[in-house]
Amino acid sequence: MSGGDRPVVGLPEAVAEFISALRVRKLSAHTVAGYRRDLELVAGSAAAAAGVADLEVRLLSGRLVRTAFAEFSGSRSAASVNRAWSAWNQFLSFCVAEGLLEGNPMAAVPRPKQPAKAPKPLLGDGSASVTLLERVAAGARRARDPWVERDLVVLALALVTGMRSAELLGLTLGSIGGSPGDRRIQVLGKGGKSRSLPIEPPLERLVECYLDSRLARFGLSALARSAALLVDTGNEPLRRGGLQYLVRQCYRHAGVHDRVQRGTLVHALRHEFATRLAERGASAHELMELLGHSSIVTGQAYVASTAREVRRAAQGNPAYGVLERLRPQGDPAG
Repeated sequence: MSGGDRPVVGLPEAVAEFISALRVRKLSAHTVAGYRRDLELVAGSAAAAAGVADLEVRLLSGRLVRTAFAEFSGSRSAASVNRAWSAWNQFLSFCVAEGLLEGNPMAAVPRPKQPAKAPKPLLGDGSASVTLLERVAAGARRARDPWVERDLVVLALALVTGMRSAELLGLTLGSIGGSPGDRRIQVLGKGGKSRSLPIEPPLERLVECYLDSRLARFGLSALARSAALLVDTGNEPLRRGGLQYLVRQCYRHAGVHDRVQRGTLVHALRHEFATRLAERGASAHELMELLGHSSIVTGQAYVASTAREVRRAAQGNPAYGVLERLRPQGDPAG
């Protein structure tokens, strides 16, 4: 099919088709919304540059897309431009596969070089996470409907596993398995990749205490394994906004809000996890497996760590020392 014989499809229609196709990848609603926003913003710039209200996909040339990106990039950061570039590269590859374009014009659009991001753990000497856990356990967070056991489990899970926000929110009761003393959490990470994370007895006890409090709070006799692990005060699955609010309030009431670097919130706990383990000798390979990264920065070859090595690295997390002291009241081992 020659360029002139290609189907006449409007850019908005093609974007809608692409967004619909993304559902197969099981991306989060937040991620899909980001794709849509970047595609529509650059599409608007392209239509304006072409001087038309309804731009057709077959008219997307390298020059036109480059002009649109130049307009889009004006006041935006390199990270934002790179994100939009990636979205458009995927979208235009989709258009090629659908026979709407002969080739992907993104080769004509340069992308900015993005500096490597430095980790952003909690500031200070490493004691901020200790302070956070101890003060929250003591009831420092003064909520309208306080639930110390739940708040403590949220913070502890993030600090001793390094999970991303979406991974924490995706956990169910069935995600935790294994025999006592050898428990693991099955996590569904980016791109649908799963990984198994070791947890130690102090966290096991906190989870059990939290689940007991949940049964009592809502007058339940049992919880299904398919039920969300983390819930709000209405026993509904905790959502992204609720998680962010919870963690922000814990920082504030524990007096460590000034230790949280700009641009981080829940993710600061993931950075804290990785930084403190690295300080205690965890290798890049072990951290890569624990964090669910697909590769090691600087291009080191991937070497899978054994389960024993990964567990030993995770055991070095200083947060476990704090959790060991925070035994639930009535614990016979206390």
